[in-house]
Amino acid sequence: MLGAGLIKLRGDQCWRDLTCMDYHYETQPVPGPAAYYLHRSPWWVHRAETLGNHLVELAVPFFLLLGRRMCVLHGVLQILFQVILIISGNLSFLNWLTIVPSIACFDDATLGFLFPSGPGSLKARVLEMQREDAQGAQPMPRYGCVVRRLVDLSLGVLLAGLSVPVVLNLLSSRQVMNSAFTSLRIVNTYGAFGSVTKERTEVVIQGTASPNASAPDAVWEEYEFKCKPGALTRRPCLISPYHHRLDWLMWFAALQTYEQHEWLIHLAGRLLANDAEILSLLASNPFEGRAPPRWVRAEHYKYKFSRPGGEHAARGRWWIRKRLGPYFPALSLGDLRGYFKARHWPLPEPQG
Repeated sequence: MLGAGLIKLRGDQCWRDLTCMDYHYETQPVPGPAAYYLHRSPWWVHRAETLGNHLVELAVPFFLLLGRRMCVLHGVLQILFQVILIISGNLSFLNWLTIVPSIACFDDATLGFLFPSGPGSLKARVLEMQREDAQGAQPMPRYGCVVRRLVDLSLGVLLAGLSVPVVLNLLSSRQVMNSAFTSLRIVNTYGAFGSVTKERTEVVIQGTASPNASAPDAVWEEYEFKCKPGALTRRPCLISPYHHRLDWLMWFAALQTYEQHEWLIHLAGRLLANDAEILSLLASNPFEGRAPPRWVRAEHYKYKFSRPGGEHAARGRWWIRKRLGPYFPALSLGDLRGYFKARHWPLPEPQG
């Protein structure tokens, strides 16, 4: 939490002027359906959300050190924060994993209401054990118990030593996020959304059966991905904790060029062959049951949420888009032969 909070303060200016949430819901990697409505919240709600984010990530972690009640409050706030993130976006299993350590904030007294009470019940037995511990009526520790305590202490000392560079990174003005400091990756540094994109762009992949890619009458048909924005009328998905990694990578690719993401050309080659393995990662194949496309290209679009209740929403559109230009040009399998050979990629064989 501290790493995520500090990287934001040291990163994008919008975290410091409390405007990042004006953009986040619309421009996050894979928005959920709730993000469509949360994006249209009043400006003061977005300011409160950004400020609340800072409090949860930078102040609330210290509640762990302030006694039982503050520790419980820490657990409640952290879990609530993660649930909000789960509902508003599809950040894979990240938020679910973050909830797990927060469960340890709730002691027996806090969770006691979940268990039946009465003579012989689990709750009664635990209370009896706690009374015996409080009275000092503890048996002599057995050999195995002593060994376990020594192992626990040794691991604690090891982790404390390995965590020194992690702490120094948190204190550094050149903080890095999502990095490891040892080859075994036992301790690491984390962080998310140090910068927030202000506009959403998408790579839309299209294919055509036309023999001439530049012909005015060439019909270009779009490939639809399983979750990322594509068709304007498709409702944003909710898949967390599941993770469509290809959709996630397409978000990063849209922020840069295909030269920085050569795997996209590999993907295009596999689509030109109607490769069944690759097509299983997509929601729809416009050439299903037909010959593979002769050409594949990618177009670059700017996407925005439509306004709830507005003209576009009335026509069933969740998104509005505007073409920015080509992302990569029309390619055929013949065009890619040398490209694949130079990278030692096997050239796909057309299927179906």
